[in-house]
Amino acid sequence: MSGELGQPQAGPSHAGLDFPNPERNRAGVPGGVIRRAGAHGRRSWIQKVLEQITDSPLQWVTPSEVVPVAVLAVQRYLLEDEPRDTIPKPPLYCYDVTISDGVYQEKCYLDPSLNFLVYKNILKVGIEMKISRVSCLYNEKRLGQGILCIDNVHCGETLEAISLETPFRNSAHEEVPERPLRGGKSHYLALWNNEDPYGDIWLTNKQPEEHNFNNTKIISLSHLEMTWANRRNFPALLVRILHKSKLRYYGKPDKKMIEPYQTFLEVADSSGTVSVIMWNALCPEWYKSLRVGLVLLLQDYSVKKSYPFRMQPLPVDPQIKLISTMEICLNLRDPPTNIIIIPEKQVKPEWRLPKLNHRFITRSELDDMPENHICDVIGILVFVGRVQRSKKKENREDFWSYRWIHIADGTSEQPFIVELFSTSQPEIFENIYPSTQSMTYFVCTQLKVVRNDTQVPKLLYLTTTNESRVFITGHRGQPYTNDTKVKNFIHWIKTRTDSEEVKNTVIGGYYPYPPVPETFSKYSSSVKVESLLTAISEVRKEIEDLQYREQKRIAIQGIITVIKYIPHASATESASASETLRNANRPSTSQAARRENQSQERDNNNKRHQDDDPMSSQCFQTACTSLSPTKKKRILQGPYAKLVPVPQPETSGQTKGNKPDVPSIFQRRESASTSTAGKARKTISDRWESQLWREKKFGLIDHLHYSHVYPESIPRKFIFEQRKFLTEQFNSQPAKYIPPEGRPPNLDDFKSARSLGHFEVTILGLNHEIAIDVAFLPMYCPEDLRTSQIDTLLTCMNYSCVYPQDGPGNDTLAGPRALAGDIIKAASKLDRVHIVGILDICNLGNNKVEVYLHRIYSPTNTS
Repeated sequence: MSGELGQPQAGPSHAGLDFPNPERNRAGVPGGVIRRAGAHGRRSWIQKVLEQITDSPLQWVTPSEVVPVAVLAVQRYLLEDEPRDTIPKPPLYCYDVTISDGVYQEKCYLDPSLNFLVYKNILKVGIEMKISRVSCLYNEKRLGQGILCIDNVHCGETLEAISLETPFRNSAHEEVPERPLRGGKSHYLALWNNEDPYGDIWLTNKQPEEHNFNNTKIISLSHLEMTWANRRNFPALLVRILHKSKLRYYGKPDKKMIEPYQTFLEVADSSGTVSVIMWNALCPEWYKSLRVGLVLLLQDYSVKKSYPFRMQPLPVDPQIKLISTMEICLNLRDPPTNIIIIPEKQVKPEWRLPKLNHRFITRSELDDMPENHICDVIGILVFVGRVQRSKKKENREDFWSYRWIHIADGTSEQPFIVELFSTSQPEIFENIYPSTQSMTYFVCTQLKVVRNDTQVPKLLYLTTTNESRVFITGHRGQPYTNDTKVKNFIHWIKTRTDSEEVKNTVIGGYYPYPPVPETFSKYSSSVKVESLLTAISEVRKEIEDLQYREQKRIAIQGIITVIKYIPHASATESASASETLRNANRPSTSQAARRENQSQERDNNNKRHQDDDPMSSQCFQTACTSLSPTKKKRILQGPYAKLVPVPQPETSGQTKGNKPDVPSIFQRRESASTSTAGKARKTISDRWESQLWREKKFGLIDHLHYSHVYPESIPRKFIFEQRKFLTEQFNSQPAKYIPPEGRPPNLDDFKSARSLGHFEVTILGLNHEIAIDVAFLPMYCPEDLRTSQIDTLLTCMNYSCVYPQDGPGNDTLAGPRALAGDIIKAASKLDRVHIVGILDICNLGNNKVEVYLHRIYSPTNTS
């Protein structure tokens, strides 16, 4: 077995089917033990299908009995070109699907024609699946072996629980490390991106070891720079790691490399800093064990001329020379590199290795930081957005994974807004949630400032770089703990045992960031796309091409013809919601199943959520007390809702006009009792329909309905006791099934962080042939619209304006309902007006797609 693992071959691997063959000695065949169902046990459907294949003259069969099986794993890998492939193809990712029939588990190959089911997250772990056609792919280099291929399936509902106790029919599928069924690639990739290390090939067991330097010759980096071109053998390097990049996977079908990975380490000694490139199989062996600050002894490395177009990160000490003429290469062979981690206690002062110097800034300092400035931040997480994906290049299968987070540090009302891309630390990226305890703090290094002060609203946020690292546990012993600003933050957080920032935390939901500029001409110059405008006839294809959790922004032209206000369902806003969730494991599994089935039926029919019931047409109290002018503040869209700004005194030298136009940290006002819903109500129209729509709606050739707002898109108030469930809901779908702990709650049971409802907007194409329904979500509470200059539909939508609730007696829906009335009145001014709409299209997986209206450009603000 070990010999075959060392020599992977194209075609079906050893870990496949093992068919009866009278000419072979089964005990000596490298295929693992083939288990047979006992005479007294339940008959395995998988085994019956295999018998059908062996008896069939064809290479495929339709099972005589289609029995539901459970999906336990969906694993991705790169299939290298096989001998018959003469023309190189772009990367082709294949999927192995592990199924269970209750008796055995079997790893199967998914036919590439069904890959779209994985792209859309329809075929996923934890569901019931019916396989209606299977085939066999034989390995012609091995006797009597092949793999089971899934050719046609029907994906069903999510199962409440699946047993993991059933054994594999073929024990080769249980071997460690796991190997793909096909091709010569030795490992699986992460399911949704290529940056994250995935699987059991990634080791974590490298430890520091004492080294005897008596017979070790050391060369400085500056000396090596001057002499490397004339050397054949290089003395050892003694260096400290200053930066560590995320992983880069460069596998291609025509590359015969087992583990095609690359990572960069920026290392330094007293004479300079240089880039070290770790290649291929060394990455799985060493990547997870190396961290910033470690001291390394590098032997048997190679040196080459540096790549001219790579930008090195800035040195931590400006006094250290930046060596950019050469690169150090570490390989498993040619020559085999020797890496030793030196214990910190053995590091001598006379080595003069550089110390780590961090660039921590506070939120109050961020406003003065220039574009592209590199910095580090520390704080508590007050908002953690859902994981999203963006395509690296059009017409390719590679994606970036990222999420938006808010970090508060107590120095400003505003949080840090951070675009957090995967940093090859999935154990952190997939397990971050808002801070609920004073000592839970979050550190992110090597962030880049993104700002644009010329647009309205002003743009200011941080984004990760190639060298960014994230820390959320294990702060003790980290070099940054001695930084003055870190000490100040820790002192501040220790004194705030019951802070508003910790109590009012939010997770998940649709997050419309970054905002677009105030004019279409500025928007045009800020985006990098082949075609600036998308024809409304092409919107359907744009939506259908989206993959799971992919979010894309497009611009269309049209005419707004219908606006309807949908209030948020008050049932999920009850005061007892939090307490109910803390005891969420009490409902019966049948109740949970009924809730899930009902939710799925609503999704499949593309109907309105709970908001769109008979209550949505009822009328609500409209009284809304205006904020005084001193309390007014305009806020952008964001994940918080029903939030009231904390009044702050004006500081000297600062006016309202130069305050950063970014989301703040707020004090939340508790919801009024839901009993007020029964009070007298005043009739307000919640719908506007143009005369043009009445004339054209029955003659359309296509009407796209994407105004539904799914539960996953509503930001939820974070509950620590349900952190595992909430984290799973807003993470990407896992590659392997994880059994739930107890009976999981329903996402609708969690209290929304916003109770503002949403608008359904119908946009008619300029040719009056196609229309699309989209959703618009107001997110923040700025000043009272009735006393401000924001009094048109366009500005209401552009700034997501809603009325703040003021006074304990006001109905929770009074402000938003009053806003709805104002928007309906203003909408009549848009009859037959041509607009440009900026749309965010989001694929949530499992045939759930949403389209949000992010901004409207009218003829007055398109230039």
